[in-house]
Amino acid sequence: MSHSNENLTVEQARRLILSDLSPLPSESVELAGALGRTLAEEVIAEGDIPPHANSAMDGCALRAGDTAGATPQTPRRLRVIGESSAGHPAAEEVLTGTAIRIMTGAWIPTGADAVLRFEETRLDGQWVDVLKPVPEGKDLRPAGEDVRRGERVLERGTRLRPAAIGMLSALGRATVSVTRRPRVGILATGDEVVAPGADLAPGKIRDANGASNAAQVTAAGGDPVPLGIASDREAEITQRLRTGLAKGIDLLLVSGGVSVGDFDRVKDVLAAGGEIAFWRVRMKPGRPLAFGHLAALADGTRLPVLGMPGNPVSAMVSFEVFAAPAIRALLGAAEVLPVTREAILLDGVAHKDDRRHFVRVRLEERDGLTVARLTGPQGSGILSSMVNADALAILPEEAASIEPGTRVEVIPLR
Repeated sequence: MSHSNENLTVEQARRLILSDLSPLPSESVELAGALGRTLAEEVIAEGDIPPHANSAMDGCALRAGDTAGATPQTPRRLRVIGESSAGHPAAEEVLTGTAIRIMTGAWIPTGADAVLRFEETRLDGQWVDVLKPVPEGKDLRPAGEDVRRGERVLERGTRLRPAAIGMLSALGRATVSVTRRPRVGILATGDEVVAPGADLAPGKIRDANGASNAAQVTAAGGDPVPLGIASDREAEITQRLRTGLAKGIDLLLVSGGVSVGDFDRVKDVLAAGGEIAFWRVRMKPGRPLAFGHLAALADGTRLPVLGMPGNPVSAMVSFEVFAAPAIRALLGAAEVLPVTREAILLDGVAHKDDRRHFVRVRLEERDGLTVARLTGPQGSGILSSMVNADALAILPEEAASIEPGTRVEVIPLR
């Protein structure tokens, strides 16, 4: 991987990052702890769902042939020989001229091939009058109606949502194999940055990046490992990074220290203790973005490091565009790139430069269309522009300006 200070496109930079990442090992977890985890196995059904034919309605299980020609004036009379309810199947077999009362979800008794709803019958003690004919298979859910034995139910790389966990439980699975969550180290840098609880002396600002990036890591499926705040000194930054290595992290995120100023030391630390692949991307916000590796162990293992800008909006946008896909790659997710959708941008953007812009917008539905409005001033230090945003609208490099009403791609944030 060669060191480059060229202005890479977003795709070029992301490709360099993702090409170096592989899924982490798997682990087995109980279903109760599987929500949001990424499947590390292909799930094949070992049985049918439902496992047996059951009733879709309350009524009578019977033979469809016994109902031919039935009307309210000339009903067909059948003898009721038993009852089947959910969890308590009838032992009797339905023979010609007989029926079994059945409840929704109950097993279909042997010999029955249809269910007649109660409202289409007239009960008379141990007899039932059939008031209309019913076709074979009516209101009968066959075994395997949902899932067949041997069917592929869930793909490797699926992020487990509640419905998928319910399916695993229905298949009889108490545990599932998932990819280990990446441990993501988070380091903020800057002489001016202090912890949220510290006194705010003149010239100081409170750290927003540590908390916001940690929350983004959790949302993306990783485990954040806070490494605190480092001053703009190479020795301290190096020490913090080495602390991260000792904690067994899989990816390191550093905010600040990657621009071209005299005190931007992160690139120097990477160059001294590893390598830098690139440190500029043609995007706004987030142009100064460094990616490289830190030598982690004597066996040659390298730790991927993503250096993001210090401004809070730039850091959060850079995370969504680059760090979140990196975490998904470590998880072995089926889809690692940001999901986009189309919206109509109602606000214009004038005097745009030749970088790809990611502007913060709110989405709403109007007459069947998704429209987007800017959340206000778009400066990279205006964190409220992210707080109020539903999505990032993508303004392409080649557009010198964006007219109101332009269709754009957006990355949803919620």
